[in-house]
Amino acid sequence: MIFQAEYIWHDGAKPTQGLRSKTRIVDLPDQVSLTDFPEWSFDGSSTNQANGADSDLALIPVNFIEDPLRGSGNYLVLCEVMNFDGTPHESNHRATLRDALEQAGSEHEPIFGFEQEYTMFYKGRPLGWPETGFPGPQGPYYCGLGGGNIMGRDIVEAHTQACIDAGLNIYGVNAEVMLGQWEYQIGYRGFDGDVNDAVSNVDHKEFAAYLLLRIAEEFEVEISMTTRSIPIPFHR
Repeated sequence: MIFQAEYIWHDGAKPTQGLRSKTRIVDLPDQVSLTDFPEWSFDGSSTNQANGADSDLALIPVNFIEDPLRGSGNYLVLCEVMNFDGTPHESNHRATLRDALEQAGSEHEPIFGFEQEYTMFYKGRPLGWPETGFPGPQGPYYCGLGGGNIMGRDIVEAHTQACIDAGLNIYGVNAEVMLGQWEYQIGYRGFDGDVNDAVSNVDHKEFAAYLLLRIAEEFEVEISMTTRSIPIPFHR
């Protein structure tokens, strides 16, 4: 049957990589496996990963989940970026992680978990901030409740449910110390069937990031996960 597969990968932005995606129309069997998603390519000169003279890079599917936004039969496909000689691209840090884990061996049984903080922006300003000046000092926003203390909860609720529907290992969500700032946690929860290896939990974190960005589009809200300083215009 014909379905949509959204191929997702990390670009070459620095210091914080962004996510990119494009849609592949695929003919899938009833029982889907990773090998059913073909390798693909993209123009790396538009993603900070190549120059214009030699820009084609390969997308190699490495993990997939059902797409909770498009519905049953459609998939999100996480890809590693590879050079066409078969070597990992320099922006492919997932390959670096795989190599590090292989060298470490399997004699230990660590538990992996990740926090992803992010800030919501609307029309260039953190969501809920006044058009002039600043909001009140931090204090009521962290794990807060009520109008004026919390902004963007509708996005957070939709994102959390999408992660659950997709079978991701999301185990917590909370508002952070700044108005318009939130975080989600991905990792081992102790539930039957939970994955507990670093690569799989990293993959779940990235699937969750993709879903957050996509859901925020519907609200015309920008999500920033960057470590860079973001200039905010203030009018006094």
